[in-house]
Formats: sequence, structure tokens, C-alpha cells
Amino acid sequence: MKNELQLSDWLPTTNKEVKIRGWEALDVILFSGDAYVDHPTFGPAVIGRMLESFGLRVAIVPQPNVNDNLQDFVKLGAPKMFFGVTGGCMDPMISNYNANKKRRDKDAYTPNGDIGFRPDYATTVYTNILKEKWPNTPVLIGGIEASLRRVTHYDFWSDKLMPSILETSKADMLVYGMGEQPLREVVRLLEKGVPFNSINTVLQTAVLLNKDEKIPKNSNWEDIEISSHEVCLKDKKKYASNFKVIEQESNKLAARRIFQKIGDKTLMINPPYPTMTEAEIDASFDYPYTRLPHPKYNKRGPIPAFEMIKFSINIHRGCFGGCSFCTISAHQGKFIASRSQESILKEVDTVANMPDFKGYLSDIGGPSANMYQMKGKVQSICDKCISPSCISPVICSNLDTSHKPLTELYQAVDNHPKVKKSFIGSGIRHDMLVPEFNKNADPKELDAYTEEVMTKHVSGRLKVAPEHTSDPVLKLMRKPSFKYFHKFKERFDKINIKKGLKLQLIPYFISNHPACEVEDMANLAAETKDMGFQLEQVQGFTPTPMTVATVIYYSGYHPYTLKKVNTPITKKEKDEQHRFFFWYKDENKAWIKKTLNKLGREDLLSVLLPEKTEKWRKNKPTGDAKNTFNDAVPFNQRTAEDKVRFNGKKRHKKKRRSS
Repeated sequence: MKNELQLSDWLPTTNKEVKIRGWEALDVILFSGDAYVDHPTFGPAVIGRMLESFGLRVAIVPQPNVNDNLQDFVKLGAPKMFFGVTGGCMDPMISNYNANKKRRDKDAYTPNGDIGFRPDYATTVYTNILKEKWPNTPVLIGGIEASLRRVTHYDFWSDKLMPSILETSKADMLVYGMGEQPLREVVRLLEKGVPFNSINTVLQTAVLLNKDEKIPKNSNWEDIEISSHEVCLKDKKKYASNFKVIEQESNKLAARRIFQKIGDKTLMINPPYPTMTEAEIDASFDYPYTRLPHPKYNKRGPIPAFEMIKFSINIHRGCFGGCSFCTISAHQGKFIASRSQESILKEVDTVANMPDFKGYLSDIGGPSANMYQMKGKVQSICDKCISPSCISPVICSNLDTSHKPLTELYQAVDNHPKVKKSFIGSGIRHDMLVPEFNKNADPKELDAYTEEVMTKHVSGRLKVAPEHTSDPVLKLMRKPSFKYFHKFKERFDKINIKKGLKLQLIPYFISNHPACEVEDMANLAAETKDMGFQLEQVQGFTPTPMTVATVIYYSGYHPYTLKKVNTPITKKEKDEQHRFFFWYKDENKAWIKKTLNKLGREDLLSVLLPEKTEKWRKNKPTGDAKNTFNDAVPFNQRTAEDKVRFNGKKRHKKKRRSS
């Protein structure tokens, strides 16, 4: 395939490549914080190919150098329509830093994983340079960094409340969410002759109006004003209350237009587009991608993010989970946009015929692997819904959770003569496979899907994300009770034995999430140890813009109740919670013993470190059986009294530290 491709098969990145195409001028120039990979999983490539399909002359400047004479920002001149800017497929601050604000030593979206090619706050940095160099050319920003920073937001890395990125970047327009639909309309209006600065009523866009600009009228929209940026700086509760409006309006199919004052300017966020139709999302995967990194990187080494998805297939967008710590639904929406089976199989055939394909597809998935083709049974009910999640606290009775289309899709993919095996690398919502939780579905259908995945689409390990064991923490996370993980594990073990498999179940967990106490982490460690797990896939909570958990982390208030929520803030608090994941390490044992003794939780100590509790065992009080704790009994067989004691219902109370 590489030998058949010409340099002109990629979008041009240099003047030489522009000339190869015979162009004298460009209509749109895209700037990206990622290396240029011409693949439908990479947003800049999708947008570039879509604009190209309109007949526009499009170029892309990937990872421009901001530390030299800024030649990358002027080498292609000014486009006729606009500059498009994105920080990349991930928020640049997540790409550059870990949860402890330490610099990462690898950037997955750069050749060889090299660091230093993407500045912090890339969208703002790139846009400010472009506005300085080309003050008369409009700049349109998009991608996840811009999308999640479209209103007043808390920035974890600077520990500040920041205004809309439109204010800091000086951009002319912001596209939030997935960009195909709004960009199509922006281009249509520009080609019609409408000046860029007059385009301010396109759905799923935001603009910053000067004090002398009139508010555009639209009789089809209702309006709502949220607390100003200046009010948010003074009042954390007002900042928190803003988020409820923003999240609910982002998820509604008939949303209101949002206004927010920033100084003497007015931020105007237009309602989102309806969910993409099957034909629209199919079209995004049908552009003439080379599916390869640009040849300019051939000598620099592989791009880790590309290597990960090179032989994978994305089958849908969106996620109706609405997890409090996750940004997927905030960016892609809570309603699922699924590709047709025909479109997916067409891409499978393309991948299967790549010269280096060995017969193994690394992933058939999406934001959540098992939400394909799921939607409301009665659309009019969804039209009025304002819930941020379709499955929390319970699965909506209007949600069709059938896994049959997905099972049939897997089987159709595996019927391709060149596919030896297709894996499911995306996260699976295990709770939706538990009949006791997913009461909408046929239990036999759920078992059929689970068995299909376990027997044909897993290589040794199945990864799922219960995230925590504490019900109060899980409730705030918008995740189901941990009892459903127990139920899933029972089914997993049953199929493992039935089919003679030796698969491992690998659970993901988060520490120092809002509402989580040290005692909750001790419970987590004890309960997962009791289940036979020695945890590997763990992480500390990282506050990212546009999530419920981040709003709580900064403000101390839950945006939906405006009640106080305790949150680990200091490094010491976070480190202490995280240490419980690694109870089995020698360097943590003395600290764990001291901490649990201080909390009066010798019961947990006897589970985690039985060798450290011999003295306590010999001298533990005798008396009423319900006040003692038998750690030899498996957790799921313990008495109700034991479980109450084990789970620490009398939670340790602390005053929340000021942020």
C-alpha cells in the first residue's frame, strides 16, 4: 500500500506539497497539536477530508514550532476562508502532564513518543500567534481542548478559574463537540457570501460578542443566562450552579442558547445539533484516507497512538454513561451515533487488505464498546429528557439495551476471510451485562454477548471499570453499586469454567475522587483482595474541564444539589488514598497498619495484613458475635452485620480543606 501512494495522497503540509497539487492559494489551513495521521480516528484528518470533499483547498500544519521564528505560522500564507485550530485528540495538558502535574516522558501523538512538540494550552498558543501574524483572517477553534473550555472552567494545572477559551485565545468562533455538522454549515454560509463575522447563529458554535454588538435573534431558540465569569470568581457556589445548566443543555435535543458575561463581552453558546444520522457518520469514515502517518515522519519513528489503532475499527460515537469524572459525553454527546454494519464491514475489508495486516483486528469498539445501536425506544421521550445519564442511577426503561446487533456485527466481522481474530480493546460496560441491573434486556441475550466476547474477542484478559467499591462514591460517580461487579464476576467465572478458558478479569479503579475518604480506599483494598485481586489498572483522579467531579473538586459543591462534598485536595491526601491500591508492597505495610489502627479499623487490617494483626487477634474482645469480624469468611458469604462493619457505614468525617 505504501508503495502505491503518492505524496499528494495526503493533505499538503508544506508549500512544496501545495504546489504538487497545482494550487496557488488555500481556502482553509488547519493547525494541530498532533502529528498528522490521515486516519478516521484522528479528528484533524476527518475535518480536513470533509472540507476537501466540499471542493475546498485544504492544508494542515501539524505540531507547528512555537519556539523559533514562528515560520510554521506564515509559510503557507493566509487562507481565503479561515484558519482552523485544535490542540489535538487529547487535551494538551493531559498529553503533557500526569495526575501529579509532573511532565510525561512520552507523547502518544508524536513520532517516537517524543515530548516537546506540543505546547501547554496549545489551542490558545497557536491562535494567539495566528491573530498576531494574520489579524484580518478569522480563526475557528475546535477539538476537545476548545470544546471543554467553552465557558468559565477550572484549570487544574494553573489552579485557577479561567474564562472561556474564546477570551484567552482571541479566536473568532468556537465549534464544540464533533465538528462535521457545524463546519458544513459555516462553509455553506461563507460560500454564499456571508462575512465570517456575521456568522453567529450556527448550531453547536460559540462566539464572544463585544458590548456594542446586538444579540442575534432566533425565534426557534429559548435563551438562558448563567452567572458571569466575574461572579464565578467570587462565588464558588454560583460557579457550581452554572455547570448544571451547561450539562443539561448540552444533552438536550431541544436545548436553550446560553449566555455568559465576561467583562464587557457576552459569550453566546448556540444549541447543539441533533445526533448524527447513520448516513452522516458513515460519510465521515468514507473519505479517501491513506490511513497512515504523513511520510514526513518515516525517519522519526512510529507514532504510538497510531500503532495502537492501526488495525482497529470505531463503530460508534457518544456515550450515555454520563460518568462524573469523564468528558466523553460532554464532547461527543450522550446519544449514540452508530455506523451501519455495511460501513463497518467496508472498513474491515480495507484494513484486511493492508499489506502488513496479519489477520488480527485490535479493537471493534467505541467510547464504550457495548453501546452500539442503542437508543430510546420512543424518541419523543428522549427529546424531552434532561438526564445526563441513561443508566444512572438505574437504566432508563425507554433505553433499548439489546446487545444482539453488536453480537451479529462481531460475527459478520469474523466471517471476513482475512480476519483471524477481532479483539475488543475498548472498555466494556460490565453492569449492562448483569440482568439484575439491566432489567430491560433478555438475560439470554446478555449471556450470549458475554460468552461471544470471552470466547472469541479477548486475549487472556478482560478489562472492565467498576471504578470503586463504595456506594456513596459510586453514586456520585454515576456508576452502579459494586454488588453488580460481584454479579458480573460470577457470570464471568461461570463461563470461564464452562468453556475451559483461563481468562483474567482486570478491574479499573480510581482513588481520591470527590466524596472518597481514606476509609473508602481501605475498604476498596480489602474487598478487592478478598475477591482475589492484586490491583494493577489504577489511577488517581485528574480534574479536567467540563465534568461534575472537577466542579466539585474546585468549588466543594455538587452542582445538582449545591450541597458540600468533601474532596481530597492536598498531595498528602491524594498519596495516602492511592497507597491503599498497593497494600501488598512492603514499603506501605507499616503505614497501612498505623492508619487503620488510628481509624479503629482493625477488621480491615486483618484482611489486608493478617500477619500484622496477630497481637490484635489474641487480645480482640469477645462478646456479642455481631461486634466481631470473621475475616476467614469470603466477603459474599459474610453476615449483613459484618458487611456493614466492613463497608464502614459510619464514615470517618473530615472537614473539607479549602482549595
